[in-house]
Amino acid sequence: MEYPTLLPRFLKYVKVNSRSDEHSNRFPSTEREEKFQKEVIMKDLEELGLSDIHYNQKAGCVIAEIPSNVDYEVPVMGFLAHCDTADFNSENVKPQINENYDGVSKIQLGDSEFYLDPEVFPNMKKYKGQTIITASGDTLLGGDDKCGVSELVTFAEYLLAHPEIKHGRIRLGFTPDEEIGTGAGHFDVEDFAADFAFTVDGEAPGKLDWGTFSAAQFGLDIQGVNVHPAVAKGQMINAIQLAIDFQSQLPQDEVPEKTEGREGFYHLMNFEGTVDHAHLDYIIRDFERDGLEARKQVVKDLVAKMNQELGTDRLQLKMWDQYYNMADELKKHMDIVDLARDAYKAEGLEINEDPVRGGTDGSQLTYMGLPCPNLFAGEENMHGRYEYTVLESMYKAVDVMLTMTKLLAERSK
Repeated sequence: MEYPTLLPRFLKYVKVNSRSDEHSNRFPSTEREEKFQKEVIMKDLEELGLSDIHYNQKAGCVIAEIPSNVDYEVPVMGFLAHCDTADFNSENVKPQINENYDGVSKIQLGDSEFYLDPEVFPNMKKYKGQTIITASGDTLLGGDDKCGVSELVTFAEYLLAHPEIKHGRIRLGFTPDEEIGTGAGHFDVEDFAADFAFTVDGEAPGKLDWGTFSAAQFGLDIQGVNVHPAVAKGQMINAIQLAIDFQSQLPQDEVPEKTEGREGFYHLMNFEGTVDHAHLDYIIRDFERDGLEARKQVVKDLVAKMNQELGTDRLQLKMWDQYYNMADELKKHMDIVDLARDAYKAEGLEINEDPVRGGTDGSQLTYMGLPCPNLFAGEENMHGRYEYTVLESMYKAVDVMLTMTKLLAERSK
């Protein structure tokens, strides 16, 4: 089904810079995020006439409700989308609309030197005859997750305008700081008051995520000894070299660029250093909880070994868990996964349940007592200049949410 307000709504949202900031000390991490939530999303929800619209300051989250229109009990279902965008230029986004794509041509990104090439991004070939929306080459698009935000608002608009569709209470949440991994930890499950929920933050139509990596992160500080190189023998300890030595002793084939499927990895994300001091930031990923613990132990053992060889604790490790594979908990709630599966099938979609080589807010929310798989939103090539979305994919995401709503009400009679 086509939804005439979806595209204008999406274009309005992506033009607003709501990028989060991992270096911020405030919550939500940026004032622009909070402004987008309060001044744009809340205003739109109020104009549509939703109920219980409020901003939960503790959670940094806009919450709203579509009231039940049946006289029997239906489990309260929630839908969530995050309002921030990733760490790529998000200022002055100029979305480009490419109608009736031919399935083979490159798409120039605005007037830039960059192109979307179907030979590089083969998913494009699936969208022949459809409308592809890109940015202009110098920013990201922001479809991650303003696709989801736009779809939730459009879903609410349609449901309120069509009372013949019977449904129970539905809760909507518009969350902060997903891209920096800190938003879900503040989420107020009690205030959201849903029995279960779905994040709408996935890729192409048919993608259904209920398994993710388990994840940890660590920072490593290395203290060297800096003396003049002319008299360095036996005295200098080069922190940069120690950092290189550490990295080279991790499994060299267990990195993102050499792994796929259910293979885990160690990923060096940041390296800053001088002879005197070096700092490294890593993430660790594994689908199995035991595997994550084993990888963490490899790091701890390597730090201990190098410190022993150096005769002092020059390597200082800070490590923490980020989230766990939500499949371990969702296996206890397969009825809600089945609800999504049945809606996908009813909409003629081929279901792709390959585990996510990453995490979603649902990874944390599920362990906080809100079972929360992830639905597709139509996002492609997220987090950079090559990001795009497909209008028809966004339509289909709204279709799926409506079908889930109908199915849940019918099954609750």
